Amino acid sequence: MLVVSYDISNDKLRTKFSKMLIKSGAIRLQYSVYEINNTKRVLDNIKIKIEAIYSSKFEGNDSIFIFETDLQKAIKYGNAIHRDQPLLFFT
Repeated sequence: MLVVSYDISNDKLRTKFSKMLIKSGAIRLQYSVYEINNTKRVLDNIKIKIEAIYSSKFEGNDSIFIFETDLQKAIKYGNAIHRDQPLLFFT
């Protein structure tokens, strides 16, 4: 699991970055914080895209933090705990 947090000052670049994360299966936790649960290949592709496309366009105060953790070791409270539980549908 990855947690990606960013602070990008350029509106257009920030929007493009956010859309890239969502297309990669990210779930928005807060305005600029996303959780990504996926295969190692998808996670590696996200890192490659950041290095190849976005990092060269950063301005002085821009940053991206990527935190890797095991989903089983992550501690969640509030609404976040419900995303990992299976859904029950009635028809």
